[in-house]
Amino acid sequence: MFWLFLALLIILFLFLLIIFTKLTIYIFYSHLNDDDDLKIELRVFFGLIKYKIKMPLIKVDDDSPSIVVESKSHMGETPGENSESSVSQFTKDDFLTKLQNSKEIIHKVIGLNIIVKKFLQKVTIKNFEWQTLIGVGDAAHTGMMTGALWAVKGGIVGLLSHYMRLKEMPYLSVNPHFQAVVIHTRISCMFQFRIGYAILAGLKLIKFWKGGKPHLKSSNTDF
Repeated sequence: MFWLFLALLIILFLFLLIIFTKLTIYIFYSHLNDDDDLKIELRVFFGLIKYKIKMPLIKVDDDSPSIVVESKSHMGETPGENSESSVSQFTKDDFLTKLQNSKEIIHKVIGLNIIVKKFLQKVTIKNFEWQTLIGVGDAAHTGMMTGALWAVKGGIVGLLSHYMRLKEMPYLSVNPHFQAVVIHTRISCMFQFRIGYAILAGLKLIKFWKGGKPHLKSSNTDF
């Protein structure tokens, strides 16, 4: 009886520990002309457990009208035996299928507005930086693009601050390059929320989803 009671206490402790543990998500994205680099890192227990995802290659396939995406993921600081890598090819048909599926999901998600909104209110954003260097070869057009980018960034930050909690003022910059054709943008930010909030939102979504699953089509890739 004692051991059963002790086991229940341990299980309850672990459950409460998971519920109140904060999940921290670091996102880094860099785009330089035709080169893209996306890194996502998940941390729990103050960084004792880490999971990293890296997508270093996003390019157009030379032999077919498709996009090739290479991704790598691993636990811990450095890749080891537990690291995984995959290559996905995203064709025009896949894009159309994903677009159709997105429409189905959007129609279903309209009813999830309250659930998603309540969860997003628990998400904290820190260290948000978005820097861009842009040039289109013409001074007047470059100036117009610079102004448009400032408007886009301001709108996105406004949406983020409306639905989530911004702990710090985001750092935004748009620098024009009048002598060359170039686009270089870097985005880095940190999202943080308690795992319990995510579990609660997931349970609510599952309850809402019952009885009306969207009819999704399958595609040739898991992109």
